Amino acid sequence: MSLQDALNAINNAEKTGKRQVLIRPSSKVIVKSYVYIGEFEQVDDHRSGKIVVQLTGRINKAGVISPRYNVHLSQLEKWVVKLLPSRQFGYVILTTSSGIMDHEEARRRHVSGKVIGFFY
Repeated sequence: MSLQDALNAINNAEKTGKRQVLIRPSSKVIVKSYVYIGEFEQVDDHRSGKIVVQLTGRINKAGVISPRYNVHLSQLEKWVVKLLPSRQFGYVILTTSSGIMDHEEARRRHVSGKVIGFFY
């Protein structure tokens, strides 16, 4: 299951009002430390693994950006405006040399990278 499939599963479960969603095989990238999802648990089934995600009902949309464009720190604001509905609403997810982080943390750390997705 790709990142796109995992985010689609979360989107669809949110839209139907479910409180949790099962994602398998477990994606290496999952949005984990934000107010948009609750706790998640990794279940070992002796295969590729599964993740059970508790939903909070706050995700309106989540998506993957493909291809993964390089974004310099000076271009970051342009991508935020392009992908998010307003300035204080949602996150653009980047993969950087310092790990996976949102656009606000990348600004604080002064790092750039590739855009992999967004959610709000």
